[in-house]
Amino acid sequence: MAIDGSRTDPIVPTHTKAWYYSEHGRPNDILRLDPNWLIPQLKDDQLLIKVIAASLNPVDYKRMHGDFKDTDPYLPTVPGYDVAGIVVKVGREVKKFKVGDEVYGDINEAGLENIKILGTLSEYTIAEEKLLAHKPSNLSFIEAASIPLALQTANEGFEHAHFSAGQSILVLGGAGGVGNYVIQLAKQVYKASKIAATASTGKLKLLRELGVDLPIDYTKENFEDLPQKYDLVYDAVGQTDRALKAIKEGGKVVTIAPHAQLPQAIFFIITSKGSTLDNLRPYFESGQLKPILDPKTPVPFSNVIEAISYLETSRATGKVVIYPIP
Repeated sequence: MAIDGSRTDPIVPTHTKAWYYSEHGRPNDILRLDPNWLIPQLKDDQLLIKVIAASLNPVDYKRMHGDFKDTDPYLPTVPGYDVAGIVVKVGREVKKFKVGDEVYGDINEAGLENIKILGTLSEYTIAEEKLLAHKPSNLSFIEAASIPLALQTANEGFEHAHFSAGQSILVLGGAGGVGNYVIQLAKQVYKASKIAATASTGKLKLLRELGVDLPIDYTKENFEDLPQKYDLVYDAVGQTDRALKAIKEGGKVVTIAPHAQLPQAIFFIITSKGSTLDNLRPYFESGQLKPILDPKTPVPFSNVIEAISYLETSRATGKVVIYPIP
């Protein structure tokens, strides 16, 4: 409050500390920290968010490698999709949120198109109202930041496949960021009759804890050679050709791996929606859905390069989250 009792807006920053890259290559060669990155003008349907935590996704390093130059041409750019934070300012048309609200979401609606130049590996970021949801009160900012892109990707695959209760599913890459949510959704939300999933030897225990009926050690068994066949194979790792051998007659394969596209499989790129997070919120609040965090989480903001390099190894279990962010 001002001295005369009138209401004053909180101080709204014009610049932010942010990680960025100006060329494509390996993260440890190209990522730089800018202490003074310009924050774009807020549009009427957008919110300015103080980033408390941000999670990493494989798309982050794939963009750095230059895998999506056709749709992601803008350099320099600040990477990062997932955010959990506090609303600092709202656009004139925003109705769902107010300053001070705790929110989370994936700030890029179309996955690989119209990607924001100011991503979430930053002290502040901007997102449209429709992409955000109120943070579940029982989750920390670290947990909430780990959810949006992976959960929404997992859920959208079920929608594309028209999966229904009583069907069976095989998840390829069940211990990964997307795969673990495919398992959890299959069990808790979509009520699958049987859940199988692949992982390496050390991650089979996690699969069982998530509710997998048949954990498959891919270092010892080829899933397509096993006698069981499935109504849906969800390919989170890029083995679509093999996945097609593991479906029942009339079964479906869903894949999120662009390089693994085959005409017989359903390939999609996520469309982010805050409404999906709203719809699934009760499952997190009841504990039926749980964030799975990699043992290295949280990683401090100063160690972003090391965190992304670790994610590149494909050894992460669950999500790697950056926190604290100064």
